[in-house]
Amino acid sequence: MIETAFTKLVGVEAPIMQGGMQWVGTADLAAAVSNAGGLGIITALTQPTPGDLIKEIERCRKLTKKPFGVNLTILPAINPPPYSKYVDAIIKAGIKVVETAGNNPQEHVKRFKDAGIVVIHKCTAIRHAISAQKMGVDMVSIDGFECAGHPGEDDVPGLVLLARAAQVLTIPYIASGGIGTGRGLAAALVLGAAGVNMGTRFMCTVESPIDENIKKTIVDASERDTALMFRTLHNTARVFKNAVSKEVVEIEKRGNAQFKDIQHLVSGERGRKVYTTGDPDFGVWTCGIVAGLIHDIPTCKVLVARMVKEAEDALSSQKIIKSKL
Repeated sequence: MIETAFTKLVGVEAPIMQGGMQWVGTADLAAAVSNAGGLGIITALTQPTPGDLIKEIERCRKLTKKPFGVNLTILPAINPPPYSKYVDAIIKAGIKVVETAGNNPQEHVKRFKDAGIVVIHKCTAIRHAISAQKMGVDMVSIDGFECAGHPGEDDVPGLVLLARAAQVLTIPYIASGGIGTGRGLAAALVLGAAGVNMGTRFMCTVESPIDENIKKTIVDASERDTALMFRTLHNTARVFKNAVSKEVVEIEKRGNAQFKDIQHLVSGERGRKVYTTGDPDFGVWTCGIVAGLIHDIPTCKVLVARMVKEAEDALSSQKIIKSKL
C-alpha cells in the first residue's frame, strides 16, 4: 500500500476515498470501500432525516470495522434541509471523518472541529481552497472541471488545479474529478496530492446500490457522454448526456431561462428513480467524464487493489525513466 498524509490522517491503507454521492453513498458501498482499504463515505442527505442517518451509520458499523466518514453537501435549495440537525446526528454518532462540499461550511466546520472530527472540504477553485484552509479544515479535495456534479464556474481542469494547490496550500489535499485508474492515482501523487477521491468509478462496482443497467450504461459510455446544464443559471452541473439533460440544455440555449422552466425535468426524485428503475433516460443523473476510462464492474476490493498496484508500477517506471535522463 501507498502511505501518504491522507492515509495517516484518516487511518486507511490506500490513498483512495469514495466521494459523497446522492442516492449512491449508502452503508453498503461505504463499508465495501473501507473494507477494501480506502475511505468509504455515507452521503448524509441521501437519508431522509437526521435520525435515519444515525441508523445508516450504525448499519455501516455492522458491515465494517474500518474507518469510514460522512459527506454533508450544502447547496442552495427552495426548501433547504436541516443542515444543523444533520451535523448534530454526525457528531452524536461518533463519526471521525467528514467531507463537506458546496457552499461555505464555516459554521459547520467549527462544530465538527470542536468535536474532534477530521474535516475534508471539497473545492472547485484555488481561492476556495485557501478560504477552507483559513477556516481550519484538515484537508481539501481539489475538484477539477472533469468531475461529476458541480464543477464550479471557472472551468479549470484538475491538471492545473492540482499543480496550483501544491504552490499555495500548506495543508494536504487530494485530487477529485477524472480519476478512475492507477495511472490517475499516480499522476495525482506526482502533482502533490495525498490521494484521490472518486465518485463515478465507485458507481461502477459490484457493491454500488444502483441498478445494474446504469452501471452498464457508464461502462459503455465514452468521455464525450456527459452534458453541462445550469450554465446560464451559474450553477453548472455535469450529468449524463441523455434525453432529459439534452432538453434542459436546449431550453437554456433559448435564452432567459429560469429554474421554473426546467424544474420539472431536473427533480431529484426523477434522478433517484434512474438508479432504481435502471432507465438512464428517466431523469438527470450525475456522471463524470471519467466514464471513458471505465470498462468493467469490479468489486471494491479488486478495484482498490488494482489501482494501488497500477500506481506503484507507474511510479516505479517514472523513477527508472528519471535515472536514464
